[in-house]
Amino acid sequence: MDQAQSLRNVVKAQNVNMVQEAKIFTITSGKGGVGKSNTAVNLALHFRKLGKRVIILDADFGTANVEVMFGTIPKHNLSDYVFGDLELSDIITEGPEGIGFISGGSGILQLNNLNKDQLNGVIYGLSELNNYCDILLIDTGAGVSDTVLEFVLSSPDVLLITTPEPSSITDAYSLVKSVYKNKEYQQNQPRIHVVANKVTTEDEGKAVYTKLNSVVKKFLNGNLNYLGNIPYDTILETAVRNQQIVSLSSPASKSARAYYDLANKLLGNELSDRSSQGLFRFFNSFIKK
Repeated sequence: MDQAQSLRNVVKAQNVNMVQEAKIFTITSGKGGVGKSNTAVNLALHFRKLGKRVIILDADFGTANVEVMFGTIPKHNLSDYVFGDLELSDIITEGPEGIGFISGGSGILQLNNLNKDQLNGVIYGLSELNNYCDILLIDTGAGVSDTVLEFVLSSPDVLLITTPEPSSITDAYSLVKSVYKNKEYQQNQPRIHVVANKVTTEDEGKAVYTKLNSVVKKFLNGNLNYLGNIPYDTILETAVRNQQIVSLSSPASKSARAYYDLANKLLGNELSDRSSQGLFRFFNSFIKK
């Protein structure tokens, strides 16, 4: 029996024992500066308030936004687990309110250097994140890159963050187009949920979604889901400048309340069933694309 078959048998055994799979949400954007990482950390905080164990995988290799907002510098990153001798628990850094996060570093990019047996071992190892979290949030880089597309295509549910600026909507469409045109894309997998950030009214948020979804329907024969909006909030802007999490520093602010509403929607039954596809399947899909 080869190693891959052994791993498959382990997964089957886990399913028989009704092991609860962590839910996976990937957060991405067509361009930087639209509030992607801010959305990730605020959602994580509200998931914790709702009693969930949360880990953020910081897969934005060009920046360190999550650790900056958390005010915590990780001692280790994913590379130390993949290529070193550390345990999975060793690379999980604790942030505010017990939120865990993993710095991706260049570890995921370097997975291409592993042989088949090593890959299978890493895939199974990462699937053990089920022991540490109920929800895994993946904060990708901004824009269209091979790595971003791999994360998006491997995820059951994707939060696409955009703003009312025409350039932001255009860049969001470019990302969706790249997903739909990818040979690995399957209809309605992933399901892409639009979050309109920095809007002045509810109607403006819906208009952002309508503009984006109309061109997706017309030119890609697809359909996006409108998850909700985050209003423009001077309190949020101040928190960002001070490297604070607005849901922690100003929980009564309108932006913090909006993040709470999004967190509740994401835990609803419809999204919950889709997002619990299993970490083994997710990492297997991502690494082997």
